[in-house]
Amino acid sequence: MMKFNKMKSLVLGAAMAGAAALGAAAPAWADAYPDRPITLIVPWGAGGGTDATGRMIAGLLKEELGVPVNVVNRDGGSGVVGHSAIANADPDGYTIGIVTVEIGMMHWAGLTDLTGKDYTPIALYNYDAAGIQVRADSEWETAQDFLEAVKANPGEYKGSGTGQGGIWHLALAGMLNDAGLDANAVPWVPSKGAAAGLQELVAGGVDVVTSSVVESAALIEAGRVKSLAVMGEERLDAFGDVPTLKEATGSDWKMAAWRGVAGPKGMPDEAVEKLSAALEVVWKSDEFQSFMNDRGFGLVWKPGAEFATWMEESDAALGTVMGAVGLAK
Repeated sequence: MMKFNKMKSLVLGAAMAGAAALGAAAPAWADAYPDRPITLIVPWGAGGGTDATGRMIAGLLKEELGVPVNVVNRDGGSGVVGHSAIANADPDGYTIGIVTVEIGMMHWAGLTDLTGKDYTPIALYNYDAAGIQVRADSEWETAQDFLEAVKANPGEYKGSGTGQGGIWHLALAGMLNDAGLDANAVPWVPSKGAAAGLQELVAGGVDVVTSSVVESAALIEAGRVKSLAVMGEERLDAFGDVPTLKEATGSDWKMAAWRGVAGPKGMPDEAVEKLSAALEVVWKSDEFQSFMNDRGFGLVWKPGAEFATWMEESDAALGTVMGAVGLAK
């Protein structure tokens, strides 16, 4: 019996020592993280706005964290490929990525089952509200003028700015739906992005383009395009003379492209906290602020839980308008 008790004591002692060692390992891991390079997945191609902001963040994060942050572009499938790569990565804190507004669109379109709940949200850093762009010589001087013309002549005017069912298409359809009009009252002409849509606008092929005002800045400055309103909570600093849609029409409809940093679901709290703190320093830095302001990117900061709520709200709004235009599966 004494031998049994002695053995039992040895086993219990070893177990307690092991537990103590594990308890001590957590803070040691947290102190060491990160101790090797981090991969930042960009779910869109090189050269675009998401890629540009992602590379700036990666460079500044390297300075903050003391390890390389390597950008990997995983384009394809209307964003599904890259967003899937982020969600399916090992949740060890060494693979993160840029998630975009499309994460609230792809599942409604039946392209994937992924939603914002499949990620560990770290921080939202950018918000570019949709604007209503028309030719400079258009008879419409306000967004209300445009809506009244559509109401009087449904189907007569054409819109563009992205592919069918893209974020800027939904911005226009949602605005029409919110105004009590058929969401398809302005037929959509698909384009390979805002630049192509704006060229078609200038050429007279379409009558309105919904895109970020930033994307039309060059044509606005050249006197070929004017912006009637912006679908955001407030006016843009760089375009202070463009009213919000609420100011122009009384509508509360808002729609924007947005970008944030997230990782796969289940990341360690210590990694999330360290990444979030480093990202906040990056976001507040003069270098990042200047980079974003000089290019007209909208700046917003919403950490973890706030970013999660943002994604849920965006998802619900997108589901409503995609249903209204017959794009929800």
